[in-house]
Amino acid sequence: MNREWLEKDFYKDLGVSSGASQDEIKKAYRKLARDLHPDKNPGDSKAEERFKAVSEANAVLSDPEKRKEYDEARKLFAGGGFGRGGFPPGGGFSGGEFNLGDIFGAGAGGAGGADGGLGDLLGGLFNRGGTRASSRPRRGSDVETETTLGFREAAQGVTVPLRMTSPAACTTCHGSGAKPGTSPRVCPHCNGTGVVSRNQGAFGFSEPCEDCRGTGSIIDDPCVDCRGSGIQNRTRTITVRIPPGVRDGQRIRLAGQGEAGLRGAPPGDLYVTVHVSQDKVFGRNGDDLTLVLPVSYAELVLGTTVSVPTLDGRVGVKVPPGTADGRTLRVRGRGVPKRDGGAGDLLVTVKVAVPQKLDDDATEALRRYAEAEKTSGFDPRAGWAGA
Repeated sequence: MNREWLEKDFYKDLGVSSGASQDEIKKAYRKLARDLHPDKNPGDSKAEERFKAVSEANAVLSDPEKRKEYDEARKLFAGGGFGRGGFPPGGGFSGGEFNLGDIFGAGAGGAGGADGGLGDLLGGLFNRGGTRASSRPRRGSDVETETTLGFREAAQGVTVPLRMTSPAACTTCHGSGAKPGTSPRVCPHCNGTGVVSRNQGAFGFSEPCEDCRGTGSIIDDPCVDCRGSGIQNRTRTITVRIPPGVRDGQRIRLAGQGEAGLRGAPPGDLYVTVHVSQDKVFGRNGDDLTLVLPVSYAELVLGTTVSVPTLDGRVGVKVPPGTADGRTLRVRGRGVPKRDGGAGDLLVTVKVAVPQKLDDDATEALRRYAEAEKTSGFDPRAGWAGA
């Protein structure tokens, strides 16, 4: 977390209260991301800047650990900061910028962040056995995005490009934070631990090293593009392979495609939520495809074979003589592909299509059939409603 983050109101950027639930934050971000996405607002620089601000706010507030650290940091620094052991600007690397994530533990790490944090720091402050702050790089945060697929694309699998704006490793210093041709060096004041100890009377105190800002390393020549953080906001396009059979609302994890870690640390993961649009012909029940097949009354009575569509061509479906309207016929293995290499079934429900208008010959033939039907003794309402 950069110092300038303290001057930003991420809750205001997303239009939610500071007490908003994770679901409220997620819904607010999704709506804003859809409305402000660069693809939807080509050439609109204001929308692009707003989109970046919303993405940055979501990256912090959607991660419970980072959100907690952000809230604590705002309260802490709003109340005067660390006092004597505080962090005046201008030390460490240039520009007066320091990394709060290095003070508060997993601030830049999200899930799977390194050991150490505010609790450990305060624990060490009063010698309560807390662990020392670690200079181990922090893993990047996980990132979420969405995509919408056609029904058949989702069923069969597809490769789609995703355009994203999110923190990524600086392309100039490759995430190290140091000017190309140079490297960070171990802080000589704390020997790379990130904390220093001092005694005051009967008490021992541990506090972040002022020379390295608690990181354990010093960058003498910071990268001019990322100002020593090793991270830049970049718009990038990645290719995502959506496996066959994905369902509406399903989340797909792409390891290592999330937010870049601080100073070359491992990146987080990318989670893609898939939305599936409806199809005019097919429906879905688990791994089975469903469709409604229009047939005539004569085809149900006499029987027939009808060609119906599948995901990969057409197949003939036999309708036995005397089939009842609404009956479902099963075609095995022609449904949605499964992960094990098999496939679900195709469920075909027959439905009589009633003609709205008949010519004279067809009308006369139907009347003769109706009379013959009565003569044969067939009664469609026999035994119905007490008849």
